[in-house]
Amino acid sequence: EKDQPQNINEPTEDESQQKEEPTSLSSVPLTSENNVEAEDVNTVETQTVDGADKKARQIPRNQNKPSTSNNQEVIKIQAWWRGTLVRRTLLHAVIRALIIQRWWKHILTKLMERRRRTALETFTRKEWAAVKLQSWVRMWRIRRRYCRLLNAVRIIQAYWRCHSCASQGFIKGQYRVTANQLHLELEILLGSGPCIVTECIPLPIKQ
Repeated sequence: EKDQPQNINEPTEDESQQKEEPTSLSSVPLTSENNVEAEDVNTVETQTVDGADKKARQIPRNQNKPSTSNNQEVIKIQAWWRGTLVRRTLLHAVIRALIIQRWWKHILTKLMERRRRTALETFTRKEWAAVKLQSWVRMWRIRRRYCRLLNAVRIIQAYWRCHSCASQGFIKGQYRVTANQLHLELEILLGSGPCIVTECIPLPIKQ
């Protein structure tokens, strides 16, 4: 195909003969041989045009080589950006998970502290109630023992007083004072019977 344009540019024998013919023959109609030669020239020209089109089509293929490298670089940049986006989303997810875990741990510590406090309060209440009950029981037992001892002492005192009165006796009396006399009346109680003594004592008068 490369040689075809050169063949076209070279003058053929028929063309040289046509050029050598006088101008008077140019007006003469073309013969069958001239028609065949014209068709051959047209076919050669179409072949040259087709070859040029093929070359024009092949040129972009050669020019696509740098575009493929550019596409690879673009793909690398897109992959890097997608990786950064994925890493960013994963980082945000991890941070949120850590925040939730920290909040949940804080809630658990609060719940444990509240449970410990309630358990301690209930334990102290139970202990204080047990101590109170024990103190009340001890107080009741001591009071009952004291009441028994007091009753026994009262009984012993009553029996002793009766015994002492029956064996020793006692004296009961009254007195009355007038202008110049003191009247006494005594009653002595003994085991055998009472004894009453009355006496009037004159009082000295100062002049």
